[in-house]
Amino acid sequence: MSIRRAAAGEIELATLYAILRLRAQVFVVEQACAFLDPDGGDLLPTTVHWWWEDGDGVIDAYLRVIDDERGRRIARVVTAESARRKGRAAALIDAAISEIHGPCVLDAQSHLVGWYERIGFEVTGSEYIEDGIAHTPMRLVR
Repeated sequence: MSIRRAAAGEIELATLYAILRLRAQVFVVEQACAFLDPDGGDLLPTTVHWWWEDGDGVIDAYLRVIDDERGRRIARVVTAESARRKGRAAALIDAAISEIHGPCVLDAQSHLVGWYERIGFEVTGSEYIEDGIAHTPMRLVR
């Protein structure tokens, strides 16, 4: 098992497909949220993809880091149901923020605000609804 990383222009097609499949499984199917997940952000030149790959090559956790007007944005944090509570998402976030110099922001699903606070993020604004799910803006405290 290991953490993998690739810039948008370096990611292999089969890997990107597996990531999009995982995101669809969790965000669209499991959370019953019909939205267009492939939003163009995956292919931006400054996007960095981070994923957790198990010993069999299965991707079961993922996030991406994209440019944002407020700094670098961690987005699309997702973990397969079978891999939850094993520290994989936290490990990916730690790896990603170790490369981010300057402001780092994210929009947490509101039920996960406490989890992100334990990692070092703080709430920066009011809760809002996106695609039927409550989100809360946060930034990394350094």
